[in-house]
Amino acid sequence: MRLRPPARVAACCLLLLVGACRQEKAPDTAGPVAAPTAPTAPAAPAAPAREAASADAQFPTLTLATLDGAAYDLAAHRGKWVVVNFWATWCKPCVKEMPDLSALDTMREHVEVLGLAYDDSDPDAIRGFLAQHPVSYPIALVDMNDPPHDFATPRGLPTTYLIAPDGRMVKKFMGPITAKEIEAAIAQAGGPEPG
Repeated sequence: MRLRPPARVAACCLLLLVGACRQEKAPDTAGPVAAPTAPTAPAAPAAPAREAASADAQFPTLTLATLDGAAYDLAAHRGKWVVVNFWATWCKPCVKEMPDLSALDTMREHVEVLGLAYDDSDPDAIRGFLAQHPVSYPIALVDMNDPPHDFATPRGLPTTYLIAPDGRMVKKFMGPITAKEIEAAIAQAGGPEPG
C-alpha cells in the first residue's frame, strides 16, 4: 500500500513519537557497580541525504520530460517569468487552481507555467485526469522518492514557485494561488504590472 504524502508525514510523526516514548531499561542494582567512565564525544550528526530536501535553491535548475514526451529545461525559459506548480490529482485546492493557472499561461506572454504532478499515480492515470481537467501548460510527473533537487520537498500541496526572468527564485507560495496573486508578486518583484 502506498501512502499519500500527508499520510506519510503522519506515519513518520507517529513512529518518532513511539520511539521517543520508549523508556530506558533501569540499571541492575543487584550486581557490582561499574566505575564511571570518561565522557565520550557526541556522535557527529548524520549528513542529510540531500540538502535540497530542506531548502530551495536561489537559482534552481530543472530538466525533465513532460507527459507529452517533450524535454523541459528551466534554463531555456530565461527571459520569462516561470510559475512552477507542484500539484496532485487527489488535491482539491490544486485542481481548483488549475484553470486560473492555465488562463495565466495563455493570456500573459511574459509568464509561463509548468505543472509538476507530485503524485504516485502512473503516467496514463495522470493523462486520463488531464483529459478531464485540461490545462494549456506542460505537465511532468515527479518521482515522489526523488523530487527535483533544487526545490524543497513539498510539505503540502499545492506549492508554487515564481522564477524571475534571470532564473532567480522570487517567491514560494504554500497553498492555493490565483493568477491575480502571481501577477501581483511579479509586479512587486519589478516585473510588468497586471492588466
